[in-house]
Amino acid sequence: MKRTSSIPLSPTSAPGGAHAAAVRTADAPYDGGQQDAERDDRNFVTALARGLDLLRAFGPHDDYLGNAELARRAGIPRPTVSRLTYTLTSLGYLIYSASLEKYRLGQGAMVLGQRYLAGSGIREIAQPLMQSLAFATDCTVALATSDRHEMVYLEVCQPRGALVMRLAPGSRLPTATSAIGRAWLSGLEPERRAAVLADLERHYGARWPAIRIKLERALRDYAKRGFCLAHAEWDRTVSGAAAPVVLEGGAEVLAINIGGAATRLTPEILDGNLGPRIRELAEALQSRLWQGRG
Repeated sequence: MKRTSSIPLSPTSAPGGAHAAAVRTADAPYDGGQQDAERDDRNFVTALARGLDLLRAFGPHDDYLGNAELARRAGIPRPTVSRLTYTLTSLGYLIYSASLEKYRLGQGAMVLGQRYLAGSGIREIAQPLMQSLAFATDCTVALATSDRHEMVYLEVCQPRGALVMRLAPGSRLPTATSAIGRAWLSGLEPERRAAVLADLERHYGARWPAIRIKLERALRDYAKRGFCLAHAEWDRTVSGAAAPVVLEGGAEVLAINIGGAATRLTPEILDGNLGPRIRELAEALQSRLWQGRG
């Protein structure tokens, strides 16, 4: 696909931690972010979107959540949440604990994820290639998709040595400040990227101008070299390189990264060695996944 070298700004754009903190915590409010779509698209089914927002409100470390917490995270009125959780429980997407008076994700939600992975052929095609690179470089290699302001790992392959990035499928990284998130943004068509960036701007608020500068640099890097870098940014102990995997003519975009300890993976190593290797792996996956769906 054609590589673009600039980030379109929304009209309101200003000119211009710890590893565990990068994963969304149970206390972090979930930003539903559906207002614009509800207002502008008469085909948009608000009730369906709110139900899906409730499912998304469960974080990777959540067991059970009550209606009050779900309402807070999803930004949905509590009476509406009560009706939605009842419906989702009836359909098997949530399971209700009478003793706790709370809900957890049910088999229906799990089946949807499994069917996506099975239907896409991602694991069967990607895992052997990813594992080979992880062993060859002694780095972690991961494949991710986007979920609002975060990237969610679909597959993770670890090296034989000591683990630096203790992440697994389902782990989340920030889209705006991680190499894999920047690579995903780089793989989007300009119109879709502009919409995502406008949403990220609303999400980050006053922090956005500084984040946007680094995103612009990452997009320029991708246009020149075909990969993005993040050296000790979203996590001071971790560095990595990433590239997008563009499928279905841009209808679906994934991203793949390679990473490890920031003390070992210097910018020179990322730029001269690991970046080109992850770009080649992304191109191979893109070709094989495309052929597998043809």
